[in-house]
Amino acid sequence: MEVGKLVAVIGDEDTVSGFLLAGVGHRTANSTNFLVVKPDTPLKAVEEAFKSFSTRDDIGIILINQHLASDIRHVLKDYNQTIPTVLEIPSKEHPYDPEQDYIMTRVGMFLSGGG
Repeated sequence: MEVGKLVAVIGDEDTVSGFLLAGVGHRTANSTNFLVVKPDTPLKAVEEAFKSFSTRDDIGIILINQHLASDIRHVLKDYNQTIPTVLEIPSKEHPYDPEQDYIMTRVGMFLSGGG
């Protein structure tokens, strides 16, 4: 029996709680597939969570709040894998801005013939 891949979430408390309530959460004795980022969470912790999730074989998608993705943009720009796929999502306090989304910017370049 083939087992599917997990969805990882890096986001504020409301975002992560919503996904956990929807059944996305997975916890083992050694790890989880989510990080709740609070105002006092060090940026290094967000970077390390992203690097950890992006190298795990059991994760297929990484969802990250767009305002947090902007904070670690230097790490995201170096990420060039297809799987896990990184999707930037809005949060309650920060609406989605397609101009800040690195993937949407690249798609726009390809569609306009600039890439």
